[in-house]
Amino acid sequence: MPYSLSHSRRRCWPLTLASLIIAATAQAETWVVTDQAHPVNAPAGVRVILLDEQQRLEEQLSRALPSDPRQATAAAQRFLASPDGKRLQDDLAKAQQGVVDAWSTGVEEIPAVVVDRKYVVYGELDVPAATRLIDRARGMQR
Repeated sequence: MPYSLSHSRRRCWPLTLASLIIAATAQAETWVVTDQAHPVNAPAGVRVILLDEQQRLEEQLSRALPSDPRQATAAAQRFLASPDGKRLQDDLAKAQQGVVDAWSTGVEEIPAVVVDRKYVVYGELDVPAATRLIDRARGMQR
């Protein structure tokens, strides 16, 4: 059971407006959907989905390959079998899943802050500010 504000005070936990906002949305799943051109201030624990991450990773891989197609194929196969290559494959899979997740929520613009796959704020680069707007809107709905 989450601690109430009065319970928290009895335990002498430091409370600030920011910690109250984070506590209010701590149970919520928060995502930021953006790209490299629109960096966002996201606190720890917030999932950041970069829509251009797959392209960046693929470009990073291709820059290291020789121009000869046969040599490039052999080099790519060697790299993908290595620990760094496995890590890249995992990163590519995560990037692709991020695009799918963003698409499934119906995000139409970036940057977007999505809470509980239900609420979205567009254009806000500061995640705590966006979650405050969402919390305020949720309060009006009750």
